[in-house]
Amino acid sequence: MRQYLELVESVLGTGTYKPNRTGIDTVSSFSQHYEVDLGEGYPLLTTKRMDGYRWNSMIHEICWYLSGEEHVRNLSEETGIWDAWADDEGRLDTAYGRFWRRYPIPEDDARLAGESWPEDAHRWVNEEDDGRRTFDQLQYVVDGLSDSPNSRRLVVNAWHPANAAVSTLPPCHYTFVFNVQGGRLHCHLTQRSADIALGVPFNIAAYSLLTTVVAQQTGLEPGTFAHTLVDAHVYCGRGTRGEWYADNLEILQSRLADVDDREGFRDVREWLEAEAPPEADGDDRLDHVPGLLEQLSREPLERPTLDVADVTIDELSADDVELREYESHDGIQFSVAE
Repeated sequence: MRQYLELVESVLGTGTYKPNRTGIDTVSSFSQHYEVDLGEGYPLLTTKRMDGYRWNSMIHEICWYLSGEEHVRNLSEETGIWDAWADDEGRLDTAYGRFWRRYPIPEDDARLAGESWPEDAHRWVNEEDDGRRTFDQLQYVVDGLSDSPNSRRLVVNAWHPANAAVSTLPPCHYTFVFNVQGGRLHCHLTQRSADIALGVPFNIAAYSLLTTVVAQQTGLEPGTFAHTLVDAHVYCGRGTRGEWYADNLEILQSRLADVDDREGFRDVREWLEAEAPPEADGDDRLDHVPGLLEQLSREPLERPTLDVADVTIDELSADDVELREYESHDGIQFSVAE
């Protein structure tokens, strides 16, 4: 996908060296943005392989979000993508789908003066097993698109400041907004922290699928997926490998600026691998820069198509989604920075 490659090139070409909480350094860029027209095909990356177990992982993750569960039990049967951040009992304090479908409503004695909250009988209010009340944000959006498609209030939020202050990993893609223009459903996602090599390809695939599902359920056509990334970063390694970028990033960026065809990115990769110190034992592929340079050297292929059964957000399962006509370049391995 051309927009993704432009994003990669922009982050590597304009970013700064930035250490972070993981201990694995990054090349980081502030406030990146791109848009993808879903009418031109499903934007699953073709410059690296994204089908097979990767596709299976993404589909089950989005279905798990839609379920509103906070336990990784069912998700772990198909993918271990969130296991590292769950507690010993398998519960996850990173509130994505749980807040999409079960956003907590404060108890009466916890409300501040002047606040308005829905009554118990409100159609988007649920009562939890322990008697607490929650609000189904996503169903509110679906119903709002049917009742008032021109609304500018179709927001879903996974960020709760008090939860984020103590969470093992607060939501990265933390809020999205739907907007209808001319019978097409658009989705804008805001992400506070974006791992360009590993996370963003999954974010593109997941939210484009979600937009397609919601559009189909509300009688609209899928429109544009827009994505704003506040801290857009590429992991560049740990120890001496990561520190090498602090002294050599300007040289790398100068070489990138001189590239005038895709093969030139492969030349930059060969230079980097010859000049940078090796990664430490056990750190293979924590430096994502070489793999992204390889992707930049590849020509994007035709986008695949997506078939989704006519089901509600409560009913969607992995069996309801079919990826067709997908062809890609070979896979590229990147290690996760935890």
